[in-house]
Amino acid sequence: VWDEDGKAIAGLFYTYYERSDIQNKDSRPLVISFNGGPGSASVWMHIAYTGPVVLNIDDEGYPIQPYGYKDNSTSILDVADIVYIDPVNTGYSRATSKDVPTNKFFGVRADIKYLAEWINTFVTRNNRWASPKFLIGESYGTTRVSGLALELQSNQWMYLNGVILVSPTELGIERGTVMDAALRLPYFAATAWYHKMLPADLQGKKLTDMLPEVENFTVNELVPAIAKGGFLPPAEKQKIAAKMARFSGISEKVILQNNLDVSTNLFWKELLRDKGYTVGRLDSRYKGIDKADAGNGPDYNAELTSWLHSFTPAINMYIRKELNYKTDLKYNMFGPVNPWDRTGDRTGENLRAAMAQNPYLHVLVQSGYYDGACDYFNAKYNMWQMDPSGKLKDRMSWEGYESGHMMYLRKLDLALGNDHIRDFIQKALPKPGVPAKF
Repeated sequence: VWDEDGKAIAGLFYTYYERSDIQNKDSRPLVISFNGGPGSASVWMHIAYTGPVVLNIDDEGYPIQPYGYKDNSTSILDVADIVYIDPVNTGYSRATSKDVPTNKFFGVRADIKYLAEWINTFVTRNNRWASPKFLIGESYGTTRVSGLALELQSNQWMYLNGVILVSPTELGIERGTVMDAALRLPYFAATAWYHKMLPADLQGKKLTDMLPEVENFTVNELVPAIAKGGFLPPAEKQKIAAKMARFSGISEKVILQNNLDVSTNLFWKELLRDKGYTVGRLDSRYKGIDKADAGNGPDYNAELTSWLHSFTPAINMYIRKELNYKTDLKYNMFGPVNPWDRTGDRTGENLRAAMAQNPYLHVLVQSGYYDGACDYFNAKYNMWQMDPSGKLKDRMSWEGYESGHMMYLRKLDLALGNDHIRDFIQKALPKPGVPAKF
């Protein structure tokens, strides 16, 4: 990474998988992969989703010993080359000096700007300008790649074929207090269904058959009710609270105490409180144990401690043993990137503008139903609001999975998610000779 004067200010660590038996890469897709945080290395999708190996975990994603990895028969490497990139202070990536200003890297716009420059250099050095190009990002990585789609077009003159958003953030799309409070309910319902906390008639349905009823209630009844605030008639408030209790597994009393606005933090503590458990934030299938059952939120993220059991040893083993890369530098699973400047986040609008200007550009969204950090219904809301005109919706698709933030940790969804990406790449490739026009 260079500054405006051409001086090197950082070195990025990356892992590039390129098919060696193809000489002409012009038609071979290139996937550029980021994870999130901000401050997270690219380890998660690298050794658990799209890459050549996956973790040695059970079929639902829980760690088992001995720690390690195994071949990934579902990898998308059959249809694309992939480069996994660690931003500054993640993985082995570092600034060249402590004197380099952190505002060169640590912020929504700065992050997008220097990574776009780096991608340009990478594509040029590896002769991939003719290749169909795709970005994939997970969590905060979706903010990053949504902004990169327009930055690459506008300032690097690099046009993409597709952007894949795995467990997307809000992408700078305003929600306000009403929508923020209401949109959580379908996620609550999915989690309550998984833990068998719903009434028998709902519990007896398949998850995907039950959720549309909750979504319809959320949009058509809950949003208008919360919008009325303190002027909502008591009888109507009681009626709404009763329906929320039915769909969420949370008592009507708690819902009324919180004026129909139950935070995710309280939900994670409250759902299984009487059973002595909390539920996970990033994957609410996971259960945790707190010091005290009282309180308004969990002591820790049950799922994250479980994941770090598996990922940390696996990536360190894989890099040294399989990639033969040896260093005494610490591999930062999560690196120091604070303070992070979040001003200027219009990345949802950036992605819309990139799609409007590039008729070849397609978008795939992937969400886990049990993800409480970047929940699936907020991801749907992103799609609805990103393009109010409705003119781009035919190039946008959404897929849901019965798992959490890293839905690929569940064996069935690992295969399904990669199949969806594989199909998306194939469909996003224009037929030879077809012009880019509306």
